[in-house]
Amino acid sequence: MLVMMTVLFVTLLLLLGSGVWVAFSLLGLGWLGLSQFTSVPTGDVLASNVWGESYSWELTALPMFIWMGEILFRSRLADDMFTGLSPWMQRIPGRLLHTNVVGCGLFAAVSGSSAATCATMGKMTIPELTRRGYDEKLIIGTLAGSATLGLLIPPSIILIVYGVATDQSIARLFMAGIFPGLLLISLFAGYLMLWSWRFPDKIPPAETGLPLGEKLRRARRLIPLLALIVGVIGSIYAGLASPTEAAAVGVVLSLLLARFQGAMDGVVFRDALLGAVRTSTMIAFILAGASFLTAAMGFTGLPRELAAWIGTLGLSPVMLLAALTLLFILLGCFLDGISVVVLTTSIMLPMVEAAGIDLIWFGIYLVIVVEMSQITPPIGFNLFVLQGMTGRNILSIAWAAMPFFFLMMLGVVLISLFPGIVTWLPQAMGN
Repeated sequence: MLVMMTVLFVTLLLLLGSGVWVAFSLLGLGWLGLSQFTSVPTGDVLASNVWGESYSWELTALPMFIWMGEILFRSRLADDMFTGLSPWMQRIPGRLLHTNVVGCGLFAAVSGSSAATCATMGKMTIPELTRRGYDEKLIIGTLAGSATLGLLIPPSIILIVYGVATDQSIARLFMAGIFPGLLLISLFAGYLMLWSWRFPDKIPPAETGLPLGEKLRRARRLIPLLALIVGVIGSIYAGLASPTEAAAVGVVLSLLLARFQGAMDGVVFRDALLGAVRTSTMIAFILAGASFLTAAMGFTGLPRELAAWIGTLGLSPVMLLAALTLLFILLGCFLDGISVVVLTTSIMLPMVEAAGIDLIWFGIYLVIVVEMSQITPPIGFNLFVLQGMTGRNILSIAWAAMPFFFLMMLGVVLISLFPGIVTWLPQAMGN
């Protein structure tokens, strides 16, 4: 068993380190495990698992949510959000920096993607806040940290991937991500308030206040976005639609919204559709490879033996989660979030289940830890997005985002101490 673990681990490092696509790496690793360490017919397992993963009904929500995000990415949604939110942020400590946090939270609720949230909000808020004299380091840091909410707040692409990979209810996972997402928004906003009280000279003075009527008139620009959020998330929670059906509703509403804004034409429609196809096929290919690897690991008995070995160590659930947190952060330094999820679930789930950890709760925990890896070099996706937008060195961007890394770590501690933050809403939904 030790020889098999060593061979598979070294092979994985060689495949990923040499630049082989993640999907091919997973397929190759599964093929090696089956052909060299079992007598199972490898081709039959490969064909059945790849085909079985390809027609999963739950997976149908994935391309539609991605398409919805692609449409909104090309609309004027970020401009409308900034116009609607900024008048209400002037009197809060930290002022317009909160538009990064709240804006990212709102856009995350309709995009499902961290990189799309970062790029969409960044192209609006970075030049606007810089022009108004806000500290550039904090502009970049709040944007890098807050954009990770796209992974957690439903409809989250990575939660769909986790649900398909672990056979968990995607609707329950979506509901489980709402309160932790609000918790992180609160932590980020609280940090901005404390920072502004500590360094008041780095916050520009408040601009001339607008009359209440003008504030309300500008806030009307938020209505289409809020209607889209309610239409998608509300229909799932109320049991009116499955995640797949809600995704279809979201696509229709986003098309109408973009058309209403005058941002939809033939070119935009084509680019959004092709962008969704490219992203969806990439993720589906990775999931097919992960399915084959999961089956291969099951035939080799490696996850079962590893779980039994972990059991002999007598680790408490807290110690197990601490060790897994370090492992996921380390993996996240070199792999994107979806790859981390599909690569580790087949190995980790037996240990997690043996420790009595709820798999819905574990999915949210895993996504928050993966969020942290989005702002850690060298492969933090949000860092690359911000580097392209600002021209700054990637290490300086990572340093600006470091406080938000630790705030997310605090979020992990809080949901561990109070698991009801994650589990209450899915349970209430079931009732």
